[in-house]
Amino acid sequence: MKTSTGLLFTGLTLLVSCKETPDAKAAPAEKSEEPTAKVETKASGTAAFESTKEWPMWGRDGTRNMVGNARDLPVDILPGELDDDTEAALLDESKNIKWAAKLGSQAYGNTVVAGGRVYVGTNNESPRDEKQQGDRGVLMALDEKTGEYLWQLVIPKLGAGKVSDWEYVGLCSSPAVEGDRMWLVTNRGEVICLDVNGMANGNDGPFKDEAKYSSTDGEPVAIGDKTADIIWVYDMRAELGIFPHNVSSCSPVLVGDMLFTSTSNGVDWSHTNIPNEGAPSLVALDKKSGELVGEEAAGVSSRVLHASWSSPAHGKIGGKDAIVWGGGDGFVYAFEPTPVPDEEGFGILKELWRHNCNPAEYREKDGKPIKYATYAGPSEVIGTTVIYDGLVYTMIGQDPEHGDGVGLITCIGADGKTVWSSKEIGRSISTMSVADGLVYAAEYDGDIHCYDAKTGKQYWVHETQSRIWGSTLVADGKVWLGTEDGELHILKAGKELEQLALIEFPAPIYSSAMVANNTVYIATQTHIYAIGKK
Repeated sequence: MKTSTGLLFTGLTLLVSCKETPDAKAAPAEKSEEPTAKVETKASGTAAFESTKEWPMWGRDGTRNMVGNARDLPVDILPGELDDDTEAALLDESKNIKWAAKLGSQAYGNTVVAGGRVYVGTNNESPRDEKQQGDRGVLMALDEKTGEYLWQLVIPKLGAGKVSDWEYVGLCSSPAVEGDRMWLVTNRGEVICLDVNGMANGNDGPFKDEAKYSSTDGEPVAIGDKTADIIWVYDMRAELGIFPHNVSSCSPVLVGDMLFTSTSNGVDWSHTNIPNEGAPSLVALDKKSGELVGEEAAGVSSRVLHASWSSPAHGKIGGKDAIVWGGGDGFVYAFEPTPVPDEEGFGILKELWRHNCNPAEYREKDGKPIKYATYAGPSEVIGTTVIYDGLVYTMIGQDPEHGDGVGLITCIGADGKTVWSSKEIGRSISTMSVADGLVYAAEYDGDIHCYDAKTGKQYWVHETQSRIWGSTLVADGKVWLGTEDGELHILKAGKELEQLALIEFPAPIYSSAMVANNTVYIATQTHIYAIGKK
């Protein structure tokens, strides 16, 4: 997973000002945005799903469709420069930048906006707490209007090095927010529940060891208003025996009182041995207590190629509620959302169907298996599956460290069978956006593709001339996507290819653009930018 600036997994961001200070400062006061209102959108593909103008989880809602509600978004954008000494964002000569905030040195955790706060994952190379130095995973909470730093969760590294918690990648997951609670997969292979207010309103919940949790030397750290308030912690390594490969990464999805998340279980340093083939790759927890209430029994871990990093989706498929998830074995699975007790009374996720996303020629040649991590070999599902209009959309790909290779984009029907597929796309670690009957999909090699959502007809291909780690976003009739070269490509949504703008940022962009309350958020490796008309 090496890149020119470091390493990552995606899948899968925080505070700088116009002045020489690590704290963010907003541009001059503007008229307030419209109040958040619930609206039904065609983009979600399921009338039962209502979405606000917020972005409370990866993919906005359970369908994971990267389409946002927005209007009048600018394309005339100037990010401004960075101060050579302080690395502060200098916004005096910027254009349509509401605020910018300094992150660490690498930021892969995709942005989430809910309840007036912006949440983003990064590392600790620009520490907010000078007493907590060194490599850490960090979740930061910022004020949505100003970018002001509110609080952070500082997560110690596992100490396993590259094999399970790669150095300096920080936090690669996105939280899921609901009301005054949020849920997150940490770089330590934990599922954690937090109070969205941090410690500012006191230490809530049964967990009271925040000072010890963030400690790396056994000495409790200082706790204050800018410290995260942990409600509960479920350690998947200790409880399930999982072995995260390189990183732990997933954005959980909430379904009623349950929380569904993948476990990142995978191979060891040899890339051939699976330490625990019996560990589940997808589990359901009680969102209030953190208790395990169900797990998949499909045997994904016994077939895992690298790791199970993909995030689960939830929606209607053929009129039936389902959890849909891309496995580390290269299959997409559909499960019933309610666990079914087995003979011993333990909850099992009932499998509705599974779909092999690798053509036979990717897995075998002349009756012999094709080696993984070769150009012609099989791939897992890393990008999140998307549900639209009762259908499932998915792509296959591998850790970017493995390079380019054969790919496939597939539309899957309610019965688990192929509606259409295309080999015109290479490996991808991105999630798709489907809007107005069109699919926008990015491949790691650097191309953005537009397909007909029903037939698979390809309308156009846009070449970015750079690597793509992030996902397409459709908002305000535009397609937004950042690249490893730090370029934001803005295209007109539709069957005809038209580039509206190409914006150069001061650092690579590995995470995905997202939109909330008529503001687009772009997180580079070192800063997050709030973009909108003033």
